[in-house]
Amino acid sequence: MVSFIQSNYMGFGSGVVVPGTGIALQNRGHDFSLDPTHFNCLKGGKKTYHTIIPGFLTKDNQPFGPFGVMGGYMQPQGHVQVIMNTIDFHLHPQAALDAPRWQWKKDKTVEVEKSFPSHITEDLVRKGHDIKVAVDSGSFGRGQIIWRNSETGVLMGGTESRTDGAIASW
Repeated sequence: MVSFIQSNYMGFGSGVVVPGTGIALQNRGHDFSLDPTHFNCLKGGKKTYHTIIPGFLTKDNQPFGPFGVMGGYMQPQGHVQVIMNTIDFHLHPQAALDAPRWQWKKDKTVEVEKSFPSHITEDLVRKGHDIKVAVDSGSFGRGQIIWRNSETGVLMGGTESRTDGAIASW
């Protein structure tokens, strides 16, 4: 099983295309820094923050399956929500991906999708959060999942309803 996320970052990546191939080079190092005082400095032995985070879930030390939510800084937040939907709420892959998402923006500002449950939004407002309802779902990530049933070996998957995409298993 492999979890793979292809990303050029920032639209067309570095803006450099390999002559004769049409392949655009990525610029995933954009957020790294060579300044040793910067929180995201690039140095040996440090896990520098970036947003290429292919996910993989195991259960009882056995592979359960690959997953991933792309979308820049939404990626780690999307991963948490998809795994929470899978483990805590026992949703199948498609339902785990389709569930309404939230996105922490800064301080106490949280953006939610229009389909986000209003009772949760109201509770967050009462607790002092600044809730913004997104006009569209474009900033809430795009994901795919393939889980393997450990008892039967059957593969089941889901693909993001917020954008185009596909899963493949055999």
